[in-house]
Amino acid sequence: MNPKGTLLFTRSDVAALLDLGECIEAVEEAFRLLGEGRIEPARTLGFAETGGGFHIKAGSLPLGPRRYFAAKLNGNFPENPRRLGLPAIQGAVLLCDAANGYPLAIFDSIEITIRRTGAATAVAAKYLAREDARTAAIFGCGNQGRIQLAAVSRVRRLDRARAFDLDRDAAAAFAETMSGELGIPVEAAADPAEAALSSDIVVTCTPSRKPFLRADDIRPGTFVAAVGADSPDKQELDPAILAAATVVADNLDQCASIGELHHALDAGLISKSAVHAELSDLAAGRNRGRSSPEEITLFDSTGTALQDAAAAARIYEKASREGWHRTLDLAG
Repeated sequence: MNPKGTLLFTRSDVAALLDLGECIEAVEEAFRLLGEGRIEPARTLGFAETGGGFHIKAGSLPLGPRRYFAAKLNGNFPENPRRLGLPAIQGAVLLCDAANGYPLAIFDSIEITIRRTGAATAVAAKYLAREDARTAAIFGCGNQGRIQLAAVSRVRRLDRARAFDLDRDAAAAFAETMSGELGIPVEAAADPAEAALSSDIVVTCTPSRKPFLRADDIRPGTFVAAVGADSPDKQELDPAILAAATVVADNLDQCASIGELHHALDAGLISKSAVHAELSDLAAGRNRGRSSPEEITLFDSTGTALQDAAAAARIYEKASREGWHRTLDLAG
């Protein structure tokens, strides 16, 4: 039986219900199911608008005896915080029962997007970062940067971390907050190249539209997670980094259109056939991850609806067990 009414979840509800470790498990399971051919790839639709744009991501996912369908509508307007005091990314996730179409729940999408993105990096780091990786550099010190460092620390035992942001006050605040949260030294870095060169794990999660890391800034054995480029005009890395790395995509076609791979393809430095694997291949054991300590590995993360579906379904099931009562009767 479906509940009477659609459950409603605010951003703070999502934060309270979606433990990061549980989110990592759910996202890895979703990629594993995809790699095993048990679910279809997610779909994406984008619309450009002045100053930003919208994207719709949708996919279905089984969880236990039930199958879920999730669709996320996000607006991304990078100037919102400065101009209007609004978040750059806003939207909602609709979760449905895939057996009959019933709208089970509606979620604010911000926290789901932040956490499932960090979770995907953690899954990639599990397969692609060196086992002895102990240092990390985070580029971009907003909410996404915080969850990225927290997620990476779940799969590798970090001893210290560096943080870089064009806003030095943001980097300093990030360092103080994350040092306390993780119990390791986190330092604000003044030079991006130096921060990258001193780190085993490099995560870029900025809105940059031009590369700020070069191939010479990445030392052998580094794992790079390229998270910020999720539209054709965004870019954080010199394409030569991808040419020198073992590249794994979250979704190959999507990365070829809007990720860092897009720029490397345009530069003629790599071909789609040269991409090592998709993350689903690694999660399903169909392909290996890192093959040597000296190898540079790179995860091109553009975000998929399977991650959203995994996170939303996990929240819904936990809330249902706990007797969640905030509902809206859409049919009323």
